[in-house]
Amino acid sequence: MGAGPAVVAEGAAGYAHLLDTRPWYKNTRLIMLNFWIAILLMTSATCGYDGSMMNGLQSLTQWNQAFDYPTKGKLGLLNAIQNIGSLCAYPFAPYVADGMGRRFPIIFGASLMIAATAIQTASQSVQMFIGARFLIGFGLTFATTAAPLLVTEVAYPSHRAQVTSLYNTLWNLGSIIAAWTTYGTFAIPTSWSWRIPSALQGLPSVIQILLIWFVPESPRWLVSKGKEERALQILAYYHANGNAQDPLVEYEFEVIKAAITFDREVAANVGWLSLVKNPGNRKRMRIIIALAVFSQWSGNGLVSFYLNKVFTAIGITDPTTQLLINGCLNIFNFIIAMTAGLCCDRVGRRPLFLTSCAGMIVFWTAQTVCLSIHQETGNIAAGHAVIVFIFLFYGFYNLAFSPLIVSYTVEILPFALRAKGYIVFTFMISLSLIFNQYLNPIALDALQWKYYLVYLFWLCFELVFCYIFIIETKNHTLEETAAIFDGDEGMAQIHDKPAAHAGLTHSADEIGEKETNELSIIYS
Repeated sequence: MGAGPAVVAEGAAGYAHLLDTRPWYKNTRLIMLNFWIAILLMTSATCGYDGSMMNGLQSLTQWNQAFDYPTKGKLGLLNAIQNIGSLCAYPFAPYVADGMGRRFPIIFGASLMIAATAIQTASQSVQMFIGARFLIGFGLTFATTAAPLLVTEVAYPSHRAQVTSLYNTLWNLGSIIAAWTTYGTFAIPTSWSWRIPSALQGLPSVIQILLIWFVPESPRWLVSKGKEERALQILAYYHANGNAQDPLVEYEFEVIKAAITFDREVAANVGWLSLVKNPGNRKRMRIIIALAVFSQWSGNGLVSFYLNKVFTAIGITDPTTQLLINGCLNIFNFIIAMTAGLCCDRVGRRPLFLTSCAGMIVFWTAQTVCLSIHQETGNIAAGHAVIVFIFLFYGFYNLAFSPLIVSYTVEILPFALRAKGYIVFTFMISLSLIFNQYLNPIALDALQWKYYLVYLFWLCFELVFCYIFIIETKNHTLEETAAIFDGDEGMAQIHDKPAAHAGLTHSADEIGEKETNELSIIYS
């Protein structure tokens, strides 16, 4: 299959002059909206907390004593059961999000996680702990399916990319909190050394349950259910201080209606097969599946899950030193990912992905060279250089694959397929994680530094893929971004009527000419 470079869209957004030019912190309604969005972003932090907490608990003598020093199969099940619970919820979560609204799955998932963390904290046996972990994973899937969708569908247009990018970035924040919480409770001589971190895992869900009732429902979902008046009220209240006649609100409202109408016309049945029925959806799924796999198979899985093995391989065996480096790496990752996410509209998605891939190749190569020198000759300086290159590698990884993979996935999917497409994305991440958890340690023990060469070749493939298929999506509304994949007809249908209604001067011919001039052609 031949292929050329992907579409690259440039220029200012056609609705830019309709936006409020004041900083968001000087607009009371946007302060409120962004606060509600922050409540939704806690879901990602909960995911990060869970994974990091389990790593920390395994270092606690009190936890190991409580569960009879789990090893091999039992330890593997303790680590994997949360993921198994998540997988069991995948068939149901998108239907709940599409059928009952974006808020309900968050309420259901958070409620289940509160109950599960209570059971986990009170566990008196390993079976009780495993059951609680299963329920946490099951509930987490419902919350993580709906939360990023609601964030991207309710955000102010000029804030959408940044706040959605922050969603996955906050995974690192949850990981940081859990790592230092377990470290802080290490000295407690009783079982509360592991029960306190377990109990704190439920705190974000408690906050969400208390405040979710005030978070606005998705205007897109309301329009899809025929509740257009309520959708318009929400758009007007948060995006234009209650003015339903504001040109921006009129434009957004008409674009949403046009996009949902278009989706219904091209796909009356929005079942799972709709994800691959037409060329536009196949292009979307190709990118979404690739990003899910790339996010876990870029070498980061080798470092994040088995960093202690890497430390041992380069001669750093002191637990305190390992913990300090790991803690600093988590903080570094969070800062880089947050900065890149906030700059995604200014820099663009495509440059961030390409720069990320190129930088990872450079510094993964440097890691490989230094690790090989250390293992072949015992050179201490080469071993220490590996740590430096791990930080630099993660710096480039976090330019794109931490902040953008969720935001890019949800923005390129049309409303009718957004929940199902996002579930496919998370499912592929789960499969990739299983690969990391079971194959990486075996291959690393067998091949040592030579195993790094496998990821080096894979990173080169990632760079080629991103160059060919990643499409620039900045400066478009959510609906326009999704329609890019459906060609000029889809863009024109979604843009023309709303533009005319809002008083914009773009005609269908002008839009077609603009898209021709601004977009490079995708070859398939």
